[in-house]
Order: sequence, then structure tokens, then C-alpha cells
Amino acid sequence: MYDGVKHLCGMRTIIAGNWKMHKDKAGVADLITRLVAGVRSSPTRVEVVIAPAFPFLGMAVSMSFGEGLHVAAQNCHEEPDGAFTGEVSAPMLKSVGISHCIVGHSERRQFFGETDEAVGRKITALDRVGITPVLCCGEQREERENGRHFDVVATQLHTALAGQDPKVFARTVIAYEPVWAIGTGLTASAGQAQEMHAFIRSELVKIAGEGAHEMPILYGGSCKPDNAAEILAGPDVNGGLIGGASLDPASFLEIVRIADAPMP
Repeated sequence: MYDGVKHLCGMRTIIAGNWKMHKDKAGVADLITRLVAGVRSSPTRVEVVIAPAFPFLGMAVSMSFGEGLHVAAQNCHEEPDGAFTGEVSAPMLKSVGISHCIVGHSERRQFFGETDEAVGRKITALDRVGITPVLCCGEQREERENGRHFDVVATQLHTALAGQDPKVFARTVIAYEPVWAIGTGLTASAGQAQEMHAFIRSELVKIAGEGAHEMPILYGGSCKPDNAAEILAGPDVNGGLIGGASLDPASFLEIVRIADAPMP
């Protein structure tokens, strides 16, 4: 039974920062230095993940090694190698020490035409090399307004996870991102977040059986220090995939602190 202290009940709590296409080399180095200092001064039970842009992944791994930070890539290609100019494969990411990789982010779907089927192939590719997939799902504003939000998310989950080896489920992290609440000034309420997370958990049970109860579900829609406590209190909210607030070390570390505190 959920007792409010999720990271002590078998389900790990994850706070991940998606830095998107922000920060140059100096900016990434400065941000990591500040995060390392913050984690050193206040050790946490939370799994803290950062996702810089591709050119800085090797540097990020070197700076984060042994410092309580995990480094994620923001995307990968589904093939292990080949004539795919400009792409980066899962084995390449593994070779530089990457532990997590975001797949199916709404911006990848919207701007680069990624399909649920392609996302599923990326999950398979990541599992082959032992990298944790962070599978994003979520609805557009019009889909929610039309009452299709549950159907959209269910389709994304079932298509991406269909046919996966059962061992994939133990490693995979889900990130729910209400697309209408990203960079729009709108924010999902804590009730809306928990409602969708509970629905996602129920769909994961259909896909992964009892293993679904070990799959963290992160909230990814404009989570900030001023709303993090309320959102993270949801029993099916196991952390956050943080966008803009992750670029400010003080804000990001405050969210980590909130996630580490026992929930009321």
C-alpha cells in the first residue's frame, strides 16, 4: 500500500532534466558543476538524471562520474550502425557511458515525424545495450479537449511496448507530458496529473503484468519548485521530467529536494 514515501517503498523516484537544445560547452560545464556541488552538500535518495545535447555527453559523463548524477541522451537511432548521416546509435551512447535515453518526446514526434512504431524500435535498441529508455507519452490540447487523451496515451504505450521482451519493462521509465502544458503557460493540475498517471499504470498492467508496478512514471508538464510538491504527492507520480526549470541549478535542486522529502 502507498504510504507517502514512494522512494522508500520499492519504487524509485527519478528527477530528470531535459536540457533540450540549450547551453554551449561552457554553460553545460557550469551547470553540471553547480549540480554536483548541490548533490554533494545535500545527498539524495532520488535518482538524478541530466540530459545535455549530444556534443556534451562525454564531458557530462566525465564530470558526473561518482557524483550522484546519471547522464541521459535526448534521442537515439533505432539501428546499431549504418549510413544514417547525423544520427547517433545506442551502442555509441553506451560507449561513452550513457545510462538513460529519452525516446518519443513530443518535440521529436511533432517536428521530426517520429511514430509510435519507431519509438518502440528505439526502446528495443536501447535495451540491447543496457540503456534505460525514458518513454514519453502525452496528448495535444485539442485531443484533451475532445476527450481523446486517454485513447491517445494508451495507443502510444501499447504500440511502443508491444512485443518487447519482458525484461525491457523492468528497465523502462515512462514520462507523461501533457503537450498542452509545455511552454504554453498552462499547467496540468495535480489531480489531472494523478488521474493520467493512474490510467497509465492501469495500461502498463495490461502490457507488463505485475511488472508495471515497478515502472516509474514521471510527470513532464511544466513542473517547477512552486508546484512540484503538489504534483509529486500523487501516488502514481514517481518523479519528473523537468524542462525549463532544469536549466536553473537552484530550481532543479529544489525539485530534487522536494522529491526526496516524505510526502504528507
